Amino acid sequence: MPTDIALVIFELCTIVISSAILGTVFLYARQPIILAYIAAGMIIGPYGVGWVKNSENISQIGHLGVILLLFLLGLNLQPRKLVSLFKESALVTLGTCGFFFICTLIFALTIQLALMDALIAAAALMFSSTVIGLKLIPTTTLHHQRMGEVMTSVLLVQDILAITVILLLSMDSEQTLLAAFVLLIAKAILLCLLAFMGVKYVILALFRKFDVIQEYSFITTLAWCLLWAEIGHQIGLSYESGAFIAGLSIAVSKVSQAIAQHLKPLREFFLILFFFAIGAKMQLFTGHIYTLYGLGFGALLIVLKQWGFKQALGIANEKPTMRKELSARLSQASEFSLLLAYSAINNGLLSANGMMFIQSTTLCTFVISTYWVVKHYPTPISLANKLRQD
Repeated sequence: MPTDIALVIFELCTIVISSAILGTVFLYARQPIILAYIAAGMIIGPYGVGWVKNSENISQIGHLGVILLLFLLGLNLQPRKLVSLFKESALVTLGTCGFFFICTLIFALTIQLALMDALIAAAALMFSSTVIGLKLIPTTTLHHQRMGEVMTSVLLVQDILAITVILLLSMDSEQTLLAAFVLLIAKAILLCLLAFMGVKYVILALFRKFDVIQEYSFITTLAWCLLWAEIGHQIGLSYESGAFIAGLSIAVSKVSQAIAQHLKPLREFFLILFFFAIGAKMQLFTGHIYTLYGLGFGALLIVLKQWGFKQALGIANEKPTMRKELSARLSQASEFSLLLAYSAINNGLLSANGMMFIQSTTLCTFVISTYWVVKHYPTPISLANKLRQD
């Protein structure tokens, strides 16, 4: 067997086995299993014992989990409903993002991060996690209750903002940015039109003809997701944007719910790799001062986000009980926080100090927020019977 293939198989086996062992330990300790995947990455990754040396390869594979997550999200949204949700959540999302940006910027400057590092950290940490938010909310709540609608709309607007910020980091001038942004919107509209036409005239016809063969529906749907994810990437959008549009285009079909159920196990596997890669990239054992600052600010940021979302949802006249729970579910930083930081450091805009601050803050919010939500609110992975819902 070639050495490279043997290494890949060894690392994959190590990841799955260690995740299963730590998952068992975490469940016995009544801790969320997502944290076990992150802990596995920290322990056996390149900054731990080093059994998995290249976390970047695992991260790229795990990214498929995020792509599938956005595809499944699109599958469960009707286009007309999506437009309505955007209108309702735009002000709440923009207002809270602005508040979190200012709070993070002030803290970053206080601990003497360079101005550019402080600006990038503020931009990175103003978002909430789509993966964790959707992973920890029961499916029935997500798709059939007001809380799920509001969470979905807020996270989608944030994802669009995050993609825009990443685009901003790669632009050379304001004029270039404006032109690129207008072109980006045009590409997204064209992608939507082509995807919806493809479903109407091709995919639905194939489903009607071969609907009795489940394997065909599975592979065709997966191919549709990956096709538009790749097209989205090739034309300058993102894999996630293309996958979401692909899911949205099939949402008009009656088979969308059945398709979503078939794809969930595949999504879960890749999300294990995604969370493992997050842990594998964390350099928390170095004792660096900005790592410590990040851990401290992570705890503070959760409080700020809970308060900020609660106030914004109150202004939007949402019910008090929903405001409390939803603000807790949105209190962490985002996987886009890390993607934005990696983009900035690759473009020479972010220092090692800024990177460590963003990484440690993000991980801290993941751990505390996930633990709090699983302990106090219904989730598919709660250990308490009364809180375990899907």
